[in-house]
Amino acid sequence: MSDVTTLTPVLTKDWGVEQSWTMRAYLDGGGYAGLRAALAQAPGDVITAVKDSGLRGRGGAGFPTGMKWGFLPAPDGGPRYLVINADESEPGTCKDIPLMMASPQLLIEGAIITSYAIGCSHAFIYLRGEVVHVYRRLMRAVEEAYAAGYLGKNIMGSGFDLDITVHAGAGAYICGEETALLDSLEGRRGQPRLKPPFPAVAGLYARPTVVNNVETIASVPAILKGGPQWFREMGTERSPGFGIFSLSGHVQRPGQYEAPLGITLRRLLEMAGGIREGHELKFWTPGGSSTPIFTAEHLDIPLDYESVAAAGSMLGTRALQIFDETTSVVRAVTRWTEFYKHESCGKCTPCREGTFWLAQVLRRIEAGKGTSEDIDLLLDLCDNILGRAFCALGDGATSPITSAIKYFREEFEAGTHTPADELFPPERSSKFTYTPRRPAGQLAGVHA
Repeated sequence: MSDVTTLTPVLTKDWGVEQSWTMRAYLDGGGYAGLRAALAQAPGDVITAVKDSGLRGRGGAGFPTGMKWGFLPAPDGGPRYLVINADESEPGTCKDIPLMMASPQLLIEGAIITSYAIGCSHAFIYLRGEVVHVYRRLMRAVEEAYAAGYLGKNIMGSGFDLDITVHAGAGAYICGEETALLDSLEGRRGQPRLKPPFPAVAGLYARPTVVNNVETIASVPAILKGGPQWFREMGTERSPGFGIFSLSGHVQRPGQYEAPLGITLRRLLEMAGGIREGHELKFWTPGGSSTPIFTAEHLDIPLDYESVAAAGSMLGTRALQIFDETTSVVRAVTRWTEFYKHESCGKCTPCREGTFWLAQVLRRIEAGKGTSEDIDLLLDLCDNILGRAFCALGDGATSPITSAIKYFREEFEAGTHTPADELFPPERSSKFTYTPRRPAGQLAGVHA
């Protein structure tokens, strides 16, 4: 294994190149070498290479990618599909959008390789509809790929055909759940499906379908180009490879830091210039707002799937939201809960009703009008949602609440007599002097 304390720019290596999003710049940087290597192999060998690399899904769940591809049933003469989940919506998460803005051809090359491996002739990129600038850039990148012969009929003389459709969703967080995404893609209301059947058996248009995150697919070309063993030399034994860590909040230099899995927040903060001057770390999220929060005592937890899980949270999307001592944990958790209440699709009672009542109680505590029973009521509500909701949205909504009460119960108790705005004046959290410096070799990627 390589040193997990240094950055590994692979996905982000061309982000600083002039007009990095163009086909010309991508080819100048060695683009489509992974596709050439893939087309020289049998599709089954490509799947084996991805399995051997140990690549795990970068969308949050961390499921082994090659294994997921291998779940597809044997070909029956009918179509099968690849759907790329680009509906990045998790609060604090910002890795897929800058990747698509800076290196859309990397995603397209990964989609071609994946489609070749699984026997797909039509792939879809499902993008969050609000990011119109990304939609336009992807559409242009697809046009360039067609013009260069990397999409369409008989790609590079291999006999393999592939079309890619870029689809803009309507901006529903629930469509980040893979089966809700598939329903939305088919023109129906985005709501989770009952599983089984799983998408690998009956996905898009009831046909075998692979659904993968943007960063997962974008990691495939490098694996085919460098080989599985090269990929495994980064990261840890059970969480190999690299990933984009998004640092935001009370840090001196927020941004995207691409590093091996297993790096610690302490090391990432050193690269980011530390917490804003004169302040100290209070709490942070390891994988976005739907993961249990961590505190300063977790600074040295290796950021890989196993270590984070053992410490009581989830690596998720590696959205590291950093909060210093001026922040009210009650106010932060209330804002996240309001988001989940708003984004609940309403299909199941635990999530629909539970998130509504969680928000009601949290607002009361934030306003300093809570009661002595409210903390137990919150925990009881969370217990009635966790594991009982139709999809992971309900579970995710409970995670920040239960973990915040675990580490900062006294702040919730203070909500029985003092408003959060008095205990933690908002202006103290928002006063921030941002220094957008980019030290050589430190910041992996910057996006406007």
